[in-house]
Amino acid sequence: MPLQHPRIRTFEDYQDAYQRSIENPEQFWASVAEPFTWRRKWESVCKPDLVDGHNEWFSGAKLNITENCLDRHLATRGNKLALIWEPNDPKTRQIRYTYRELHQQVCQFANVLLNNGVEKGDRVCLYMPMIPQLAIAVLACARIGAVHSVIFAGFSSTAIADRVNDAQASVVLTSDGLNRGPKQIPVKRVVDEALESCPSVRRVIVVEHLGWPVHMEEGRDVWYHEEAQDAAKTCPAEEMDAEDMLFILYTSGSTGKPKGVVHTTAGYMVWADYTFRNVFQVEENDIYWCTADIGWVTGHSYLLYGPLLNGASTLMFEGVPTYPDAGRFWEVIDKHGVNVFYTAPTAIRSLMATPLDNVLSYSLDSLRVLGSVGEPINEEAWHWYHTHVGKERCPVIDTWWQTETGGIMISALAGVSPTKPAHAGQPLPGVQPVLLTQEGQEIEGNNQEGYLAIKASWPGIIRTTYGDHERAKQTYFGPYPGYYFTGDGARRDENGLYRIIGRVDDVINVSGHRFGTAEIENAINENDNVVESAVVGYPHDVKGQGIYAFVICRDGACANEADKPRVEASIIETVVAQIGKIAKPDKIQLVSGLPKTRSGKIMRRILRKVAEGETSNIGDVTTLLDPAVVDEIISGRK
Repeated sequence: MPLQHPRIRTFEDYQDAYQRSIENPEQFWASVAEPFTWRRKWESVCKPDLVDGHNEWFSGAKLNITENCLDRHLATRGNKLALIWEPNDPKTRQIRYTYRELHQQVCQFANVLLNNGVEKGDRVCLYMPMIPQLAIAVLACARIGAVHSVIFAGFSSTAIADRVNDAQASVVLTSDGLNRGPKQIPVKRVVDEALESCPSVRRVIVVEHLGWPVHMEEGRDVWYHEEAQDAAKTCPAEEMDAEDMLFILYTSGSTGKPKGVVHTTAGYMVWADYTFRNVFQVEENDIYWCTADIGWVTGHSYLLYGPLLNGASTLMFEGVPTYPDAGRFWEVIDKHGVNVFYTAPTAIRSLMATPLDNVLSYSLDSLRVLGSVGEPINEEAWHWYHTHVGKERCPVIDTWWQTETGGIMISALAGVSPTKPAHAGQPLPGVQPVLLTQEGQEIEGNNQEGYLAIKASWPGIIRTTYGDHERAKQTYFGPYPGYYFTGDGARRDENGLYRIIGRVDDVINVSGHRFGTAEIENAINENDNVVESAVVGYPHDVKGQGIYAFVICRDGACANEADKPRVEASIIETVVAQIGKIAKPDKIQLVSGLPKTRSGKIMRRILRKVAEGETSNIGDVTTLLDPAVVDEIISGRK
């Protein structure tokens, strides 16, 4: 029987754990890490560095994360359900894997990778639908020491190429096509387009999902099912160093180029396990469902690694919340007896807009815990979720964290610590949040607002941005040396509970997915009709934030009113081609000029006010090169 991981069960437990984690972090994290399977124990628990960003955890330790996700459960949980796959179409057969079966599937996929020349340290990009083989392939990469980089299967071929080239990936894993609600999308065709400009890729392994005929390039492309026929279902796990790379996940920043956030093996493992166990309070026989795509960090930490490290039964969903109707989430919960449900405010808000019968038609008796992730949940959505889904008996856990933090940082613990609508709550043990002034001074006391930063390292902290550590240093540790800077503003209430109040940098949070304004502007500016653009976020009823683009046309392109719809449509096409549909602007306003200072800086503050409709409170415009342009923008506001 493996060593048992203790869990926080009461608020007194939480206070005690938090105190110990601050007073003696090395001792605290050593005790948390002890029960895992280690090939060799660590020489030091933590080497923190919040100035240059060279953080290390469990230095000198040797391990493989998949031995902790799978092998160590086989003796006691071999026949327990590990992964349940719920297909897009409710009439299609679901697939279930026990821990023993999942272990065999992962080993077989790992052998296919090895047989195709994948070696420890190689980067493997995955552009796949939400099918079991995506989860299996991620674990197979980790088993042989390859670095996985999952690309959300909604990104364009250009966005894929950017990520493949940045990671210098040698292998791409994909499928023939994918289901998304009533649509079917030719995934392999998008990959083929991307790889026209990706010289590092020598092998593409294609999983058959829809049974579509696809182009297979001789010498490069192979079918997974053909490769797996002779592949063994046993595969020894590669010994990894604590600080060996586990995965790269690309996230948007305030510059145009996506950055590859790097997480390493031991610290990420300990953090994903610890946060999952204590936040969700999943019991041995529970069914747990996180609705996130594995293409996002939530899918990494809380659909895959966190649950499997804990020996939980995790549900993976191929579809969308509104197909075949807006009761699909609730139908799946009743069908599988889901106990713990973790989804995004965007999904909740979109379902709120549908008739209430869609949720009232289901019992939802099995639910015990509700979670929210991706962006702060607004009070109206919190109350709807609590009342109609949780029947006022399930705590709503509003989790705040980022791709860069590896796992949850500020959150209530289900049934243990206090919850408050629209508030993330208290920091997890080991997390030391502070509010800073713009100048970097710590703001003491409650009922305060400021920039949210973290003043101590934690096991899941970002290690670097792939191939460019200076970028990681400048983004996260440069603004306030000695702190990890989150880029978010926050408020601490009278009881010390934290409420996240949005980005303070040029990043827009659309349905929980972050996009740098520069990234979208760069895409818009590729359009032949465009001279210049400026993008800002504005409040959106469903997405949280929408994208509002102010665009200057080339001479003659928008000369007539009749030309404008055509130009706007072509701008949307360009953004979709460059990034993907998830980044298309909600509103495009064609303008003759942008509000700029005499030095040429765009005053986004003014554009945000216009986008938000606060046109009576624009503020001082006398420093602008051409103040008259503001009146024109206000009068043309969408």
